[in-house]
Amino acid sequence: MKLNPTLRDNINYLSKLTPAKFINVCKLIFSYYLSKWTKKNYHKGLPLAVAIEPTTSCNLRCPECPSGLRAFTRPTGNLKPALFEKTIDSLKKYLTYLTFYFQGEPYINPNFFTLIKYASKNKIYTSTSTNAHFLDDERAKKTIESGLDRLIISIDGTSQETYQSYRVSGTLDKVIEGTKNIIKWKKQLKSRTPYVIFQFLVVKPNEHQIADVFKLAKELGVDKVKLKTAQIYDYKNGSELIPTIDKYSRYRKLKDGKYAIKNKLTHSCWKMWHSCVITWDGKVVPCCFDKDATHQLGEINEKLQFRDVWESVSYSNFRSALLKSRSKIDICKNCTEGTKVWG
Repeated sequence: MKLNPTLRDNINYLSKLTPAKFINVCKLIFSYYLSKWTKKNYHKGLPLAVAIEPTTSCNLRCPECPSGLRAFTRPTGNLKPALFEKTIDSLKKYLTYLTFYFQGEPYINPNFFTLIKYASKNKIYTSTSTNAHFLDDERAKKTIESGLDRLIISIDGTSQETYQSYRVSGTLDKVIEGTKNIIKWKKQLKSRTPYVIFQFLVVKPNEHQIADVFKLAKELGVDKVKLKTAQIYDYKNGSELIPTIDKYSRYRKLKDGKYAIKNKLTHSCWKMWHSCVITWDGKVVPCCFDKDATHQLGEINEKLQFRDVWESVSYSNFRSALLKSRSKIDICKNCTEGTKVWG
């Protein structure tokens, strides 16, 4: 029986679970809800999901991306295998989901496939997000052979004019060609992975092409289309990128013409209990909204293991501050993440 691609992907993810990982998840959920209800920080367990940054370099110039704008104050560089392997070795017993992405284009890292293989060998579900400009025939084949479980391809337009309005310096034909290469090698190597997703960042210039991207995905053999809302940094006075279709906008227009974020800043955050982000040079930051790593909670190095950072006073203090007043933390003010474990 031929399984639905999404169902097959879910089964693949569940196959990575072990009793130790399941117990760890239970600890995280319990400690999160206890903290949420009592408003006092209590934490048990190690993260079940981690995002690690292969590189801060990128070939595009997207207008709402610090990497694309070259707006970082932190250094640019590539994740080294030694640091990565040390981190994975300390987490592999409990980690279920690893995202090879934070800022930058992952395929720029020359050791990218080596990193994926190491995580896959340790039975961790792996995912990455790419602009697909580096998916030539050779790299597409290596992607399949690496064991990558999920590949998210950013495609924010179905015509070159629309695509390049956000993906500045990008070429839509390269995205399509890269996608075809992945699908081709996936078939030739008879591989069930990666689960291929077209991610469409809905902004005003491309919202008229939503139906077209679903059609294109079907023609190419892509497994799923994900419509994503755009984060706008300076949203209060409006932006040409804010879509007119309300359901795809993170922001609502006020009576005075200003804009406000739709999401209510409830004083809790599931992400602070179950996940984190690690930059290419080993800095541990709370989540993907801290793009310039301004809230560094510790650093993995020769002396410190990941657990030392995860259970540190600085991490505990950050969780406590969040439970007290999330609205006072700058990276939380433009956050649309939910506070529930599910949904």
